[in-house]
Amino acid sequence: MGVNVLDPSHNSILDKKQTLSIFPVRDDEPEYAKLRVDIKDNTSHQTNYYGNRISLVALDQTESLVINGVDEIGENANRNKQHAFYFNADNCTGCHACESACSEKNDLAPHLSFRSVGYVEGGTYPNYQRMNISMACNHCDDPVCLKGCPTRAYTKHSEYGAVIQDPDICFGCGYCTWVCPYNAPQLDTTAGQVEKCNMCVDRLEVGLKPACVSACLGNALDFGVAEELPDNREQMNTNLPGFPDPEITQPNIRFQQTCGMPGEVTRTDSMPIKYERDKAGVFKPVVDQKAGKKKYWSIPRLSSKENPLVVFTLATQASVGVFLTLFLGNTFNVTAINAIVDSVIYLPLLLASLGLVGLGLVMSTVHLGKPLRFYRGFNNLRHSPVSREGLGIVIFMACVGLHFLAMLPSTHWLIAYLPLIKPLQVPASILAGLMGGLAVPAGIIALYYMYRCYCIRARPFWNHWQAATTFFGNMFNLGALVTSLLAVPYLLYMDESFTGLLTVLGLLMAIGIAIEGIGLYFHARAMRAVENEGAASHYIQCTTFGLTYYARNGLIIFNLLLLSWLLISGLENGVGLLGWVLLVLSASLVALVGRALFYILVVPTTMPGAFFWKNKAFEQHARDIGLAELPQVGVLPDSH
Repeated sequence: MGVNVLDPSHNSILDKKQTLSIFPVRDDEPEYAKLRVDIKDNTSHQTNYYGNRISLVALDQTESLVINGVDEIGENANRNKQHAFYFNADNCTGCHACESACSEKNDLAPHLSFRSVGYVEGGTYPNYQRMNISMACNHCDDPVCLKGCPTRAYTKHSEYGAVIQDPDICFGCGYCTWVCPYNAPQLDTTAGQVEKCNMCVDRLEVGLKPACVSACLGNALDFGVAEELPDNREQMNTNLPGFPDPEITQPNIRFQQTCGMPGEVTRTDSMPIKYERDKAGVFKPVVDQKAGKKKYWSIPRLSSKENPLVVFTLATQASVGVFLTLFLGNTFNVTAINAIVDSVIYLPLLLASLGLVGLGLVMSTVHLGKPLRFYRGFNNLRHSPVSREGLGIVIFMACVGLHFLAMLPSTHWLIAYLPLIKPLQVPASILAGLMGGLAVPAGIIALYYMYRCYCIRARPFWNHWQAATTFFGNMFNLGALVTSLLAVPYLLYMDESFTGLLTVLGLLMAIGIAIEGIGLYFHARAMRAVENEGAASHYIQCTTFGLTYYARNGLIIFNLLLLSWLLISGLENGVGLLGWVLLVLSASLVALVGRALFYILVVPTTMPGAFFWKNKAFEQHARDIGLAELPQVGVLPDSH
């Protein structure tokens, strides 16, 4: 027999703490708002669609969620089972009542929406069809937001299977907004933190369905234990036109759509994506060339809110490149490098490496919504590549710093001023070698996890090994470039030959350019062949930024040809030096433009938006004409 947690005859949570109720329940609460809590028999599903257990823990192991200061535990017999949303696309009228109810309950700013309604449409008159899609957090079995978050602000609870995010722990890096395929986490740039749907666990504890479900006018939304078909439903599909691949996160949402849709449906937002039905009846994303094929420069649009990350990644890669060039070159007795290491310019080069990695860390911290909480970035070393990247960079910086200090007793001019440090030469030399030896793997590991940060299935344009070739290619390129900028003027001042050094650095740059070029070639070929958002990113790359993209590629070829000519003809004269200066400028421009394109081109697997709401083109238009100044328009401030 079912148990009603709202029945006053039971010693319920409402009886214990009515004045501090988890959620205030009305006396006339309608039946459709009440959660189905009847106890299932042994015929119930034990596992869900993905093969995971629905019962998350035993009932006697349940804990209080301590909502609103209330430590009592709700009496729902299914409290420790995974719950799911059920969406009937046939019934959704696009009234946005679910959005409004969610916004009102959570007191959201106009630019935030934990649940949003978008749509896809297709067909021709008179058989034109439109399908609305209401989407929020799906409280996934494999929540990528939880694994990606460096601060451990996310928790997958055994109570209802809710994935809950704590804004007070979050420091606003926004990485969870990158990895989530459904645009569920919302980065509030005004508050400097992320928030998202919490499954209305306060309502669940008192036997009510989430606010969005209770407000749905067309009975399109429902909620209950996973795989338990709600009343008046006949389907529990895991796919819908416009819905990303469920294997990315194993989301807890099930769909019904019995009304037929055309074989091709389009989005009304600016995303160049449409969906075509394959032979199995599943809609797959393909490129929608709605903007035509004309190529543009779009130089002003290269600047974005990710500019700090452009500087962070390039500066860090240059720093690692400088140190590895010097330390490994000296270790393997490269004559030109040995001469630099034994000269007074070595310490300034070490300071340059430290300065670059320090600049990178500063820019990555500035990028945070709450920069003073940067230390929380190491909280999730078990799962998050962001935490591992940060730790690797800090260890690299510390080792290079200690290596620099240990080299001071071996500096002749310093010994002349401080003869007391001369006895420290031998132990300091040992320490310098040890710290340098540790800095090398730390730098490589840091760049590896920097690459892993962009292995995101929800962003197919990034999820390719080309990111690794570009990052490590830039390590060679920029490391050699920075080394030459300091070492060559010193050699000229000392009236010493710079030919040997530039030959070594030129070979390193050739390796870096070749690595990056190979990766870009195979990446472009892969993006042309795939049927996902990566192909849409490549379409934007070849049209909106087409002239810039091809100019960057041309400069890469030019740099490789110029470098080959310099290495063959020699670098000992003024023409060779002038050619090197041109190479430095061109390589710097390639790195800067390429990294800017990397960030602005990516098209995520977000759910379809509407013509105004959740439409990037409209948001940019609102900023351009000043409409975004009105907060009720709901345009997110263009910052991080």
